[in-house]
Amino acid sequence: QVQLVESGGGLVQTGGSLRLSCAASGLRFSINAMRWYRRAPGKQRELVATVTSGGTTNYADSVKGRFTISRDNGKNTVYLQMNSLKPEDTAVYYCNVDCVLVPYDYWGQGTQVTVSS
Repeated sequence: QVQLVESGGGLVQTGGSLRLSCAASGLRFSINAMRWYRRAPGKQRELVATVTSGGTTNYADSVKGRFTISRDNGKNTVYLQMNSLKPEDTAVYYCNVDCVLVPYDYWGQGTQVTVSS
């Protein structure tokens, strides 16, 4: 059974930092890309950051320069270091992975990030 377990969310003040982690287990095939999405109240889901199997990263314009995505392939884990947090970063953050030969993505259960002003 595939599981993506997220951790690291919480409440932080504006300007603070958090580090999210997402550990994948039960996968039969190699992971391609690993991603972080977020959904803020009343808004559509947004792709925040992506890291490919080769280490290439991409970010939403809203988080460039503040967030850093990384992965540990040996641990099947993806991280999101979030610095200089703003109230508009408040959302539920979800990790997402896609695997070789698997025609669908896997999702974590989500972790709440709340940034107070």
